Amino acid sequence: MRLTTKSRYGIRLILDVALHGKEKPVPLSEIAKRQNISFKYLEHLTRKLNKAKILTSQRGPFGGHMLAKSPDKITIGELVRTLEDSTDIPGCAAEEKKKCAICNQTGVCVSRLVWIEANKAMFGRLDKITIGSLLKKINFKI
Repeated sequence: MRLTTKSRYGIRLILDVALHGKEKPVPLSEIAKRQNISFKYLEHLTRKLNKAKILTSQRGPFGGHMLAKSPDKITIGELVRTLEDSTDIPGCAAEEKKKCAICNQTGVCVSRLVWIEANKAMFGRLDKITIGSLLKKINFKI
């Protein structure tokens, strides 16, 4: 699995909202300027994050985005799963699939077990990293 800009920019978006949205919603235009990310791209990400109940949005002249839950309850694993189209390392590591149709070893690939374990290890770690813990590491009060 390759983490795309969806995850990288999505994490920056959430960190920005956590830092600047404690008192009032943060306009997407401000986030776009601070993070140097396209406004349109951020709109795409916020739709997914709203649907997953990670962000809440408020419309209008004083509108913007706020976290829907505590930064200590938002994990990097949750963000990656929400934003990425696939979270399997080689594409065949989803345990629920009995076979994959990605390579010519469909149904007999023993190395697939390695990728399943690697996927578990990666998300095991990502699920332990919270937005709150990242904010504390960079010495911001939440």
